[in-house]
Amino acid sequence: MSNIIAIVGRPNVGKSTFFNRMIKRREAIVDPTSGVTRDRHYSKCDWNGKTFTLIDTGGYIENSDDIFQKEIDKQINIAINEADAIIFMVDVNDGLTGMDLNLSKLIRKSKKSIFLVVNKVDNSKKIKIIGEFYELGFDPIYPLSSINGGGTGELLDDLVSSLKEKKTENETQIPKFAVVGRPNAGKSSYINCLIGEERNIVTEKAGTTRDSIYSRYNLFGFDFNLVDTAGIRRKSKVKENIEFYSVIRSIRAIEYSDVCLLIVDATRGFDGQVQNIFWLAHRNQKGIVILVNKWDLIDKEKKSTKDFEKMINEKISPFEDVPIIFISSLNKQRVFRSIEKAVEVYKNRKKRISTKELNNYMLPIIEKYPPPSSKGKHIKIKFCNQLPTFHPQFIFFCNLPQYLKDPYKRFLENKLREKFDFSGSPIQIFFRKK
Repeated sequence: MSNIIAIVGRPNVGKSTFFNRMIKRREAIVDPTSGVTRDRHYSKCDWNGKTFTLIDTGGYIENSDDIFQKEIDKQINIAINEADAIIFMVDVNDGLTGMDLNLSKLIRKSKKSIFLVVNKVDNSKKIKIIGEFYELGFDPIYPLSSINGGGTGELLDDLVSSLKEKKTENETQIPKFAVVGRPNAGKSSYINCLIGEERNIVTEKAGTTRDSIYSRYNLFGFDFNLVDTAGIRRKSKVKENIEFYSVIRSIRAIEYSDVCLLIVDATRGFDGQVQNIFWLAHRNQKGIVILVNKWDLIDKEKKSTKDFEKMINEKISPFEDVPIIFISSLNKQRVFRSIEKAVEVYKNRKKRISTKELNNYMLPIIEKYPPPSSKGKHIKIKFCNQLPTFHPQFIFFCNLPQYLKDPYKRFLENKLREKFDFSGSPIQIFFRKK
């Protein structure tokens, strides 16, 4: 299991620049609110073989009259409480400020591992003036430059070495299904459809962390653990910030799961919040089933299932091989069909293709449709096999792997999906030199 690292600090100290450098791309959750759009960025990172989730918070400003700033400050408190470690960032150009001192007192109360980063140290002269930041009470201090990456290596070395390995309780090898989605999409109603009226078939136990509750379900031929995140509303401290809180809970639940049941509110559509939870599950290589809930409230004359499926597939392209089921938790329509499909996706994710069968199928296709030449060089793929991993990963051996591009990788993935049923499961393809 990966840890969660939160980046906190005043506005404009370079948190987002550092975040973007770490993940090498920009990811955002968009939460539309009256008159404003707030972005909360989070993504997977790895360093020296250790993986963690990095969260970029908004800039902290105390005693602001701006209602949106108050919301951002609340989100920062949520991130601090949920994180396993904190990167506290200050700006060498601004020097030590009273707000830095007050923020240091706030994060010190969390009792978490704190790494003080002095940003924008891009020359030797600035290194000489970082001493004033020792007043914040943290040692060592990590001077770095988010712009050019200088100094990040030492920080990340110490950061990952401080992280404790997380393990889940694994008493049985039955599937773990996480019910995720934005608040009010119907997660609680969906779970109640499965277990609410038949409590005698469910044995609840505390999860391995405070983030998840496992419910064992074994009825009608099904046997699985349900990772329930529907209880996030019970946290009294985050009543006004349930959207951001749900993101952090979703990160935890997705990591604990084999298959994610992504609940989508049909009346709200496949919006930015839902898309980000989808791509989080995809990046974690989890099986995915999309459940479009509240379908009974949709005017079928204005929007059909085909229209809705087309809209979702456009937004999750190029990974379109995902089951989409239209349900109504209230009317119990196709709820058990969704569980059947989740079990199928679980089996697809664990599927193993023999090396002989794989090569007998793929090599003739590759011979007929070879990789396009690059810089006058012809690429020859000679052999392929599936790696012994928990999710589908394939390796193709060739003479010039560096010249193979993503379009051809997608071509190979599509051919694999045509022959072998990997519906709902992400596939990773690697090219290596033979």
